[in-house]
Amino acid sequence: MNTAALRHRPESEDCYLYTEGLLTLHFHTAKDDVAKVSLIYGDPYLTVLDPATKKTVWRYQTLAMRKIGTGQTEDYWSVDLRMPYSRLQYQFLVEGKDGTTLLYSDRGLREDTPANRTENVFRMPYFHELDRVKTPDWAKETVWYQIFPERFANGDKHNDPEGTKPWRPADHPGREDYYGGDLQGVLDHLDDLQALGVNGLYFCPLFTAASNHKYDTIDYFDIDPDFGDKALFAKLVSEAHQRGMKVMLDAVFNHIGEHSLQWQDVLKNGADSRFASWFHISNYPLTPFHDPNRGEGKPQYETFAFEPHMPKLNTANPEVQDYLLNVATYWIKTFDIDAWRLDVANEVDHHFWKRFYQATQRAKKDFLIIGEVWHSSQPWLNGDQFSGVMNYAYTEQIEDHFLTHKLSAKSLVELLTDQLMMYRPQNDQVMLNMLDSHDTARLLTVAHGDEDLALQALAFTFTQTGMPCIYYGTEMGMAGENDPDCRRPMDWSKLNGPVWQRVHALIAFRRKYAKTLGQGTTRLTVTPSGLIKVVRAGDARSWRTSTRPPSPLRWPQRRRWPKAIRPAS
Repeated sequence: MNTAALRHRPESEDCYLYTEGLLTLHFHTAKDDVAKVSLIYGDPYLTVLDPATKKTVWRYQTLAMRKIGTGQTEDYWSVDLRMPYSRLQYQFLVEGKDGTTLLYSDRGLREDTPANRTENVFRMPYFHELDRVKTPDWAKETVWYQIFPERFANGDKHNDPEGTKPWRPADHPGREDYYGGDLQGVLDHLDDLQALGVNGLYFCPLFTAASNHKYDTIDYFDIDPDFGDKALFAKLVSEAHQRGMKVMLDAVFNHIGEHSLQWQDVLKNGADSRFASWFHISNYPLTPFHDPNRGEGKPQYETFAFEPHMPKLNTANPEVQDYLLNVATYWIKTFDIDAWRLDVANEVDHHFWKRFYQATQRAKKDFLIIGEVWHSSQPWLNGDQFSGVMNYAYTEQIEDHFLTHKLSAKSLVELLTDQLMMYRPQNDQVMLNMLDSHDTARLLTVAHGDEDLALQALAFTFTQTGMPCIYYGTEMGMAGENDPDCRRPMDWSKLNGPVWQRVHALIAFRRKYAKTLGQGTTRLTVTPSGLIKVVRAGDARSWRTSTRPPSPLRWPQRRRWPKAIRPAS
């Protein structure tokens, strides 16, 4: 047996409360190496008299674990149980295919003896409901639609910036181009979005900024005049809510725009500026900026990606924290938004995000927080920072199989299983699953113009755990290379066309089975013919109500589907 591969981490994604009082335990073993894993468990304070020694010893039970998936190098084992006194003491009995039997405990590996079964155990000292990771149930039934406001629709030509270009969907926009998209354009097409079937609107930044993309914020408390005003935004939120649509805004809190009041004061007054401590400044003068990519040495101040127009905020400064938390809660309390998407979230300190979580949850119950993190995200997903993240690590694997053919069906299943097992299911269920966005080439372009292939990948994504998200224009079959080409003006001539109809059908399917697809479990396997088989079932754990878990633990009858969903390899 490969003992180095045995792994379990208490009070983590390997040991967590799923629903109230229901504890899930996971155990990791090397792939195809272990025949059986059993849980040895009991209440830490329940004892029994040992007839052989006449001594009081810990009273334990044994429960077989089930193998729930196979990744690239690991098998995953799981068990669910309730404890009558909300406490647990446990270890694992591992039986290798080579006949080896060992105990895996809090102090490492031990020989399986009666004495060792009662010593060196892991503990879950108490099941605190307050510590259980909770994510909004409404989000698990949401299909999001991402809007890049400047390119969605021009509903009011009176607020067009100088030099606005004609609305031509075939254009290849430059980084500085404007086409006049605004909030009135979104309002004008809310009925079209409702007809498409989406029930969540995710907006790229709307606040006052100097660029067309608005990621260089000038004023966090106002709507950019290119898009309209706060009264128009309030109307848009109200109209969306009346149609059953949630609203998510994009928050850029890692950095601020160079034209902001704060940074302009620093440029004017240098170290004497009252805002100097709002930024990470190493030396003056601040201009001209030193770009290390051009061999100019170390920058005078920290920025987003060596971009001098986006100085990085010092979120360790309590003044900055309070300012940004006021921004976050203002848009919730004043306009009743439902979610924040957090730009460059991984470059902001965890201390601030913990304060952010507390402030937003106080402002609105079941508020959703999605962080932009492109890599493994466990540190942010422990119930005190984010609900989920933009799930690029998951969806890029789907693209690598369906669209670029870098991965076989077997490799895809293994990698997706590894990703699912990285987090608690309540986090997996609110991951933002998108195959394209304002930051990436469009789905159809990655699929080399093959509409069937693009929609096949989209269909597979819509069966997965997590919140599916459509990038504006995907339903129209729009193409586009990486930024800025992926931000072409919306092609409204294809509304209700063939691609629109197929995307509409996918959304309808997802929403029809929202409770199963959004809150259930995923089983990915590969058929003998090399096809991926997706089996989705409703939440197989929340049904258990007894205080004594049955042995062996059984899963309920799976829901029957109209037909199997088997995307081709």
